Amino acid sequence: MGFYQFKKEQYFNSSIDELWDFISNPHNLKIITPKYMGFDITSEGLPVEMYEGMIISYKVSPLLGIKTTWVTEITRIKEKEYFVDEQRVGPYKIWHHQHFLESTPKGTLMKDIVSYQPPLFFLGDVANKLIIKKKLEEIFVFRTKALNDLF
Repeated sequence: MGFYQFKKEQYFNSSIDELWDFISNPHNLKIITPKYMGFDITSEGLPVEMYEGMIISYKVSPLLGIKTTWVTEITRIKEKEYFVDEQRVGPYKIWHHQHFLESTPKGTLMKDIVSYQPPLFFLGDVANKLIIKKKLEEIFVFRTKALNDLF
């Protein structure tokens, strides 16, 4: 049963403050998620700024339009530098997503590191090779474009 990492970097011509204000607001997740995923936040009364320990629940259709529940917890935050979300309920055995921001001479660099383990032992490894890895790339390509359009 494999354990995988997916990494992505993106530069922005905006300040860390502007980018942080957007990505730290859980209500903005839908804007940067492909529509075909049917992403809907099901948590009620979420504030506009995340905090450590925040639980966010969603309905999402990652494959074949089948709705699934996904629950994440914001486990670590250092304002305007990074935050970490971890799956508590969902399709993966392990999901740990680190989001980093860094000011550079080119602008603001955003780095993502997703560490994950699919379910179902060797079948999860096959699914990763055939589907999951490609889906992650596709989702992040969409997110890159959506964020570039916004910033």
